[in-house]
Amino acid sequence: MAKPHVDMIIEAAEMVTADTKMIRLKWPDGYNPEFKTGQFITLYWPETTDYKRAYSLSSCALDRGYYEVTVQREGKMGTRLVDWARVGDKLWVVPPVGRFLPVYEPGKHLLCLAGGSGVTPFKAFAREASLRKLETRITVLYSVRITQDIIFREDFERLAQENPRFRFWVTCTRLAADDPWPGRRGRIDAAWIREHAHDPANTVFYACGSQGMVDFVEKAVVHDLGVPKEQMRTEKWW
Repeated sequence: MAKPHVDMIIEAAEMVTADTKMIRLKWPDGYNPEFKTGQFITLYWPETTDYKRAYSLSSCALDRGYYEVTVQREGKMGTRLVDWARVGDKLWVVPPVGRFLPVYEPGKHLLCLAGGSGVTPFKAFAREASLRKLETRITVLYSVRITQDIIFREDFERLAQENPRFRFWVTCTRLAADDPWPGRRGRIDAAWIREHAHDPANTVFYACGSQGMVDFVEKAVVHDLGVPKEQMRTEKWW
């Protein structure tokens, strides 16, 4: 039996990189759900219900009146959303579920590792913590191919300026040798994670991205750094 859905209209649709689109879905009148930052929604096109996909919210639980997702051009659903979703279109939305939730505690450090569009829920993590002026520390380590692939770069950099407990670091894997990028190059590895995990016992490690990326990070954290698996949260794209 299909899960109940809610009809929603796209009120904003904006390309944020060459192959990634932010989609904002307006809540219908009278709709005022409770949900948690870090959860995901499932999207359908009303006329093609035989395929669908779940997307992490890039908006947080304090953002009312809409859901925001950030979609990369991949697979049937992602390609159609990026290439064809327009303001005014209707989508069917299965309300938020999921347990990829930020642990907002004063003594905790959330070390969030992402590849590609896997960074989108971490925008929500940082946004809620900043709006609530929480003492929880959050660090995002983000792997992309080239600098043009950085999703929500301006948003993350602004949050880092506004919130002294938030840090945003990027590593690029496929830059040309003569590219002027001053930041880190290469993939996420155990050494880079260790560099930012100053107090592993009080750190909650998050990994979001492709199955291969998340599996590698989990191995680096649990096996190479010796962190108990209970301190690890993962969300994989299949």
